[in-house]
Amino acid sequence: MNARTAPVPRGGVHEAASDALAASARAVIRIESCAIRDLETRIDGAFSKACRLILACRGRVVVSGMGKSGHIARKIAATLASTGTPAFFVHPGEASHGDIGMVTGQDVMLLLSNSGETDELLTILPLLKRQGNPLIAMTGNPRSTLARDADVHLDVSVSAEACPLGLAPTASTTAALVMGDALAIALLEARGFTTEDFARSHPAGTLGRRLLLKIGDVMHTGDGIPKVSANASLTEALMEMSRKGLGMTAIVDDAQRLIGVFTDGDLRRTLDDDGVDMRATSVSQVMSRTPKTIGPDKLAAEAAQLMETYKIHALLVIDDERHVVGALNIHDLLRARVV
Repeated sequence: MNARTAPVPRGGVHEAASDALAASARAVIRIESCAIRDLETRIDGAFSKACRLILACRGRVVVSGMGKSGHIARKIAATLASTGTPAFFVHPGEASHGDIGMVTGQDVMLLLSNSGETDELLTILPLLKRQGNPLIAMTGNPRSTLARDADVHLDVSVSAEACPLGLAPTASTTAALVMGDALAIALLEARGFTTEDFARSHPAGTLGRRLLLKIGDVMHTGDGIPKVSANASLTEALMEMSRKGLGMTAIVDDAQRLIGVFTDGDLRRTLDDDGVDMRATSVSQVMSRTPKTIGPDKLAAEAAQLMETYKIHALLVIDDERHVVGALNIHDLLRARVV
């Protein structure tokens, strides 16, 4: 027996058995890597035609496959859908029992079968042809029924499966998955799909929040904004900071335009000055006159970057005329999961 087929002793894994396990794993990786490299030579006119069929599609890409090919088909459909190509998976067994009704005449079919002779796919093939759906087949057998009857055939054949028995789909499913990724990314680039487009498809994800969430969505507004007038005492400013809990207060003029900010850091510096009378001192005398601000239409992620750059924990939000319209701190961004 060789390292690929030597059994592991029942009594436990000793050092020799561990070496055999590692050798087996390396062999699998080599075989599957070769299968992927071989695919590159098959990116030809058929691949380009498949892309053009999908780009011209006025409906959706309907992906289907049975067994392990079905699992790969589901993933390809999900990748297409999240990268700008509307797509969904239909189980071929269920398709012949009513689910074929989900497929319209404007849809493109992408059918996966390593043998190209999967009964469930061949059963629905005449129905799809009658309806006029463009057919893209992804198989490991260019001479199969599915390959011959398709409008485009993508060859994902492999020289060997990684399974030493040659039975479990391994390298063949990897090749199909990579070909599906190649399709999705080629289409993404052809459509000019952007990170903002991706975020709209993933609004609950980290990228979606970073690219879609605006300052106006997370800032405190109205009575939640800490602010005092320019003639307010230092004590009044501290009371306002305490009430609003953002670690700062804006100082505004009579038109509610921003003229400065007083923060926890300013308070510490003020307390270090023995000559300051907390009741008699106006907050405008000790405020910072050039506070960092941001607009309500900016991304929340920009606020996080600003805070990190200037080592601050809160920001005032102003409009084009410097009216204070909101406020936020690092905890608001943490709650929104932007940072």
